[in-house]
Amino acid sequence: MNTNDLNLFEAVAHHGSFTKAAEAMFTVQSNVTTRIKNLEEEFGAQLFTRTNRKVELTAEGEILIKYSKQLNHLLEEARRSICKTDVVKGQVKIGFLETMMTLSGPELVNELAVKFPFVDLDFRSAMRATLISDVLNYKLDAAFVPAPLDIPELEQIKIKDEQVVVVAHADCGSIDELLKRNPLKAIVFDQGCVFRARLDSWLVSKGISQYHKTVMNSIEGVVNFIESGIGFSFLPADIISTFYSNRKIKTFSLPKELGLMTTILIYRKDVPSSPALKAFISLCDKGKN
Repeated sequence: MNTNDLNLFEAVAHHGSFTKAAEAMFTVQSNVTTRIKNLEEEFGAQLFTRTNRKVELTAEGEILIKYSKQLNHLLEEARRSICKTDVVKGQVKIGFLETMMTLSGPELVNELAVKFPFVDLDFRSAMRATLISDVLNYKLDAAFVPAPLDIPELEQIKIKDEQVVVVAHADCGSIDELLKRNPLKAIVFDQGCVFRARLDSWLVSKGISQYHKTVMNSIEGVVNFIESGIGFSFLPADIISTFYSNRKIKTFSLPKELGLMTTILIYRKDVPSSPALKAFISLCDKGKN
């Protein structure tokens, strides 16, 4: 076993695929398969469960990946100590909801580029449940997700509070008028979206369980459909005021329990953070509201 074997092992765990891991590591699938088989023989345990659709860590694989990340962390610290350099470098994989990075993302990336120019960011958007799962399963180093969250394995840092509002066409006079429309139409993101979940909860509180849904998985698309009079939606107030204040749309406030959304940054407690991840966390912790 060598460090390259462990890097291949981590790549398979991250991508959930031998083929994708081989592409990411610039090698062939047969080499990855052989290396993983050698690791399994060396440890006397199966490290992955394999199906036609995906590859996942076994309980034994979960144990090994923790030690693998610890070893990589120690090696990086050794390199920095021997080279007597304080230069922080490496890649950080960060997950987020699309709406969460629209405002703060560019500023955060620019600040990181200035203070830590040798740190590369790999941003990936997904639904909340997927982001949490990917952090737990070592596919992401950290992720921005809506609170609350109570998972013992995860550390969390509060990043900011933001207001979620009802967004409707400019000719909508009031919430009551909106809810009386028949059929009631809403522009929503896919299942698992925090805004869709809040919209559903709000309608249920108003005694409405059925409504016409149009699924649109981009903020721009949602706003375009609202402006066209197709329906209404839930979106962050800051995004509307910053980017869409000149559009033919109108916002309405929500009760605090539905209108206030807290964003947190999550990462695993039981794995040493790489210097690159520590650098990223330091910027987020410093800049939180």
